[in-house]
Amino acid sequence: MNTTTMTIREMCDTFDVTPRTLRFYEAKELLFPERQGQKRLFTKRDRARLKLIIRGKRFGFSLEEIRQLLDLYHMGDQQQTQLARTYDIARDRLADLEAQRDEIDQAIDDLRDQLKWGEKMIASLSNPRKAAE
Repeated sequence: MNTTTMTIREMCDTFDVTPRTLRFYEAKELLFPERQGQKRLFTKRDRARLKLIIRGKRFGFSLEEIRQLLDLYHMGDQQQTQLARTYDIARDRLADLEAQRDEIDQAIDDLRDQLKWGEKMIASLSNPRKAAE
């Protein structure tokens, strides 16, 4: 493996993505591999960008949000704008995830209650004598 560039196969193996994923990100202008004929060579910059894309996707950021954040890298302000915008998006995403978690926790509690009710109903129908008492 060349330490300066990586082939598409090396990128796939290193980051556990498919060639299709890399081509998709290239088509969306999130990655910019060098071309040697049909061969794509990914630079250190591409690797750093892919790490950020994968992390952003894991956190639920949209590709458009990720693109905007990546584009802020070269603002010339030592990434202050990029970091501030990333912080804002991440804070909003965390609030969304926590709200989703609260909704899921409530749904789980409701379903548990329904299952307990169902168990009682099944038991009473299985034993009609006990239900009459």
